[in-house]
This record gives sequence, C-alpha cells and structure tokens, in this order.
Amino acid sequence: MTVQVFGHKSPDTDSTGSPLIWAWYLNEIKGTAAEAVLLGEPNTEAAFVVEKWGVGKPAIKTEFAAGSQAVIVDTNNPAELPANVNDLDVLAIIDHHKLVGGLETKGPIDITIRSLACTATIMHDLMGPDADKMPDTIKGLMLSCILSDTLEFRSPTTTDQDKALAEKLAAELNLDLGAYAAEMFAAKSDVSAFSDAELIRMDSKEYEVDGTKFRVSVLETTAPEIPLGRKASLMDSFAAVQDEDGVDQVLLFVVDILKEEATLLVPNDLVKTVAEKSFGATVDGDAVVLPGIMSRKKQIIPNLKV
Repeated sequence: MTVQVFGHKSPDTDSTGSPLIWAWYLNEIKGTAAEAVLLGEPNTEAAFVVEKWGVGKPAIKTEFAAGSQAVIVDTNNPAELPANVNDLDVLAIIDHHKLVGGLETKGPIDITIRSLACTATIMHDLMGPDADKMPDTIKGLMLSCILSDTLEFRSPTTTDQDKALAEKLAAELNLDLGAYAAEMFAAKSDVSAFSDAELIRMDSKEYEVDGTKFRVSVLETTAPEIPLGRKASLMDSFAAVQDEDGVDQVLLFVVDILKEEATLLVPNDLVKTVAEKSFGATVDGDAVVLPGIMSRKKQIIPNLKV
C-alpha cells in the first residue's frame, strides 16, 4: 500500500513542499512507497515553487478510502484535514503548530511537534545524516518552505535553526537568498486572477473563541495595495463565505511583508471589538493597521478575544 503524505487544506508552500520532501525520504531512503498529495489547489507562491524546482504539482485529492495509510504534515487539526481522517491509518504526524486534539488513530504512531518556524526544518532534523543525500530539487523545496514560513526571517516564529538551515541550503544551491525570496514573494503577491472568496480562503484556518467561530485568513504580500484595493468587495463577500463555511465571522489580515505590519479589515462592530480587545488597536473606519503583526500562529490566534 502506498503511503499518502499530505498537509492542510488551502495548501501554502510548506503544506505543498513538505509532503514532497517526506515522500522523497520515504521512497528513496526508507524504501517505503509514498506519494505526496494536496487537499486543494496550492497558492500562487507554492505553485511557483514546484515549477521552479521542476517537481510537478502533486495530485489533488479530497476523498480517501478508509484504511488508507497516511502521514500528516504541517497540521494536526481535524478541521484542516479530510472529513474521514479518523478512518485512515495515520502512521505519523510532523508539525509545528499547537496540539489541537480530535484525531483518533488505529494504533500508536510517531508524532513530532516542535516549536520551529517550518515543518521542513523538522524534517531535516528527523532525516539525520540522510539529509546529506537530498538532491538539489528537494533542497530547493526545503529552502522555499523555510523562506515562506519565516517571511525571509521577518516572522517572530523564526528560530536560529530555521535561519541557519536556510542559509546552508542557499549556499549549497548557489542561490542569492534575498533575491530568491523576492521572487517567491512576488509570486505570492500576484492574486489578481482570484475571486474574493478564493482570496479569503487562500490561506485560512478556522478557530473558535468563546463560542464564536472565526475563519482567520491571512494574505502575505509585498504589494498590499492589490488586495486592499478590493477592500469593499472582499468585505461584501464575507457573508457568503461565512454561510458556506459555517463560521460566524471572517477575519482577514493583509500582511505587508516589507513594512512588517498587518491591516485588518473591519466590516462590523464584532471585528472592531476583536481588534480593540486582541491587539489594543484604536479603530476608526473599515480597516486598522497593526504594526509588527506578522504571524497568525504566534501573534494573531493566541491573542484573539471577543
């Protein structure tokens, strides 16, 4: 049976690259048949990365037969996984997010959750000396995952280990790290072809605070004027997304990578209250700038209050 390796829905670069990295490791090092799959279309940055390194976009799969063997990466949250995830034979979880709970496995499994910025950094550790056998394509994916998740080391989630590994990989690949990161972020910022609903769901996680269900969406960009130019239509689309996804409120943060700040769209009094209680912001209008806010995992979700 082929082990299917996948990350979360709405795949970003880490949830696209890390399945490919671990599938390579299982196939080439461990001698275990494995296949990387995605739970949805990758975002524009992730699509750029797989094309850049010539690995091909993994197949998109939303339904899995009961008993299928799987390795879950870059999440442990059932809300971000296939509906029947507890029917699968999950062999391992490799992640860097907080433990959510709700997954049930067929037996004891290997679980690695570490407080690093990127799943790919954890994978490098788990490979040990076998990491030296990675071809350039896999090194390129690993570097891309780290640069994406750390926003080229601007994110407060960045650790010395993430940065040192990225610099080592860039040197081995003879890449200018800054120039390559700029290419990635330019690809991430090219969102003109997406509908409002697609933008809202592009990099999004569900989270509940005191009985209120939020869809917490983040758009990381070096061209914030593009999504902010669609501010009115984006906020008009919140209601439809909320109804379709069964959440009470969309929170959309546009993260300016270069200025290291986020703009939260404020369509109503509930979001105004969230901004004031969570971030100490003073809200005057339908958007508020939050200086220094870069990370959903470390700065946004842990601070949410209603």
